Amino acid sequence: FRLEKPVQEAVDDVRAAVAKVRSELPADVREPVVTKMDLANQPVLAFTIRSPRMDEEALSWFVDNDISRKLLSVRGVGAVNRVGGVSREVRIALDPSRLQALGATAADISRQLRQVQTESAGGRADLGGSEQPIRTLATVKSAAELGSMELALSDGRRIRLDQVATVSDTTAEPRAAALLDGKPVVGFEVSRSRGESEVSVGASVQKALAELKQQHPDVELTEAFNFVQPVQEEYDGSMHLLYEGGILAVLVVWLFLRDWRATFVSAVALPLSVIPAFIGMHMLGFSINVITLLALSLVIGILVDDAIVEVENIVRHLRMGKTPYQAAMEAADEIGLAVVATTFTLIAVFLPTAFMSGVAGKFFKQFGWTASLAVFASLVVARVLTPMMAAYILKPVVGTRSDPTWMKWYMRAATWSMRHRVKTMVMATLFFFGSVALIPLLPTGFIPPDDNSQTQVYLELPPGATLAQTRASAEHARRLISKVEHVKSVYTTIGGGAAGGDPFAMQGAAETRKATLTVLLDERSERPRKQGIENKMRA
Repeated sequence: FRLEKPVQEAVDDVRAAVAKVRSELPADVREPVVTKMDLANQPVLAFTIRSPRMDEEALSWFVDNDISRKLLSVRGVGAVNRVGGVSREVRIALDPSRLQALGATAADISRQLRQVQTESAGGRADLGGSEQPIRTLATVKSAAELGSMELALSDGRRIRLDQVATVSDTTAEPRAAALLDGKPVVGFEVSRSRGESEVSVGASVQKALAELKQQHPDVELTEAFNFVQPVQEEYDGSMHLLYEGGILAVLVVWLFLRDWRATFVSAVALPLSVIPAFIGMHMLGFSINVITLLALSLVIGILVDDAIVEVENIVRHLRMGKTPYQAAMEAADEIGLAVVATTFTLIAVFLPTAFMSGVAGKFFKQFGWTASLAVFASLVVARVLTPMMAAYILKPVVGTRSDPTWMKWYMRAATWSMRHRVKTMVMATLFFFGSVALIPLLPTGFIPPDDNSQTQVYLELPPGATLAQTRASAEHARRLISKVEHVKSVYTTIGGGAAGGDPFAMQGAAETRKATLTVLLDERSERPRKQGIENKMRA
């Protein structure tokens, strides 16, 4: 499908295509299911839990009842899935001899259980002068109650379930497992809702778990993996570049103009250009993410270009002895067309990236629009606000001021370039083609490798592998990985969790032949790059 095609429309097309060939499939094949995969449902946080007063069964119930209920009430949390532990199962073992003596069959018992133990809508009722919905609830809550339930046979007789079966409240056969550094644990993973921010969801989950630990001081929670932290680090890094670029741009302006008033007038263009860009992003439905912050970081120095040109020309007119108001009016009128042409040239570079097709176009759409909006806002500020501020803030120039040594050197170089235009153009052309020739020597890739302090190893055994076999293979891999330097811990999930399930199966159905090892590394400042450590793991 084309990337621009609506997902639901694509799903409907696939379902229609599958329905056409359904009759050609064997009759005993299960009905094909077509679902859409949502990457937003992938877990962003995982924790393990242990307590000295709880066994594995109690910890499992604590996760299913207390922790899940607490976290699902947090805004932005889409799902909480337990990994490892045990699952409750009420087992009914029918006695064939008793069934035969009473003239009953297993189908009769199964049909009666489905009719009695069910929950459904029960219609409506007029209560207290208002209409209220009615819902029928399953009445049996324990194995003992289920055993004492009376069932009606086909001939009209009624028997108790425990007369023909043994009812026991037990645990199901394990189909998944979680291990932390080789030790079995009960874990749970948190997924965010679609459209919610990982950072805000992660902060809210950490706060909710802190409250839960205060209520249950004997419960110890250990973070198994955290995919929110890399997002936060990328955001902080982008913001750092944004601030750094803004400060350096202002310092460069002051270095050239040597006038704090002129520097202030130029620097005001930065926030007044970024704020309209944020407004435009909001109207277009964009968020503050790595792509949009990258666009702002890239153009942060460009945002003051128009204002610098305006202010520098105004200062030049001030040195001619004109008043600030007269200098601002004449200088702005003198270079107005050049400033507009320069700005639209930059927009012509950035804006086409917003209309790229394919996977790259999905990433660059927000990049192109954000950069173009910020650059256009800087043009409006430079043409409208900068001359007005300069007319009232700048002061007339009294006397002459000598240029510093480095400026004199620059002026001599500029004068030489203007007098030797042919040589200058030849050197510029050589530099251009030399730069193009270096392009094949640069490494290429779609997404640059990250250096986060966690990585994942996926294991997949042949079809038919049991949980025990997968666990043995995963444990062997964990022991090898643990020997690699700078590895702090290894969190293993088998048959479920972050990748133990098949994302292309219905509802991520778990497969016991799949395992995921989430490897936590030392802090970035205490280790080499992650790619080197991963190469050692593969070796």
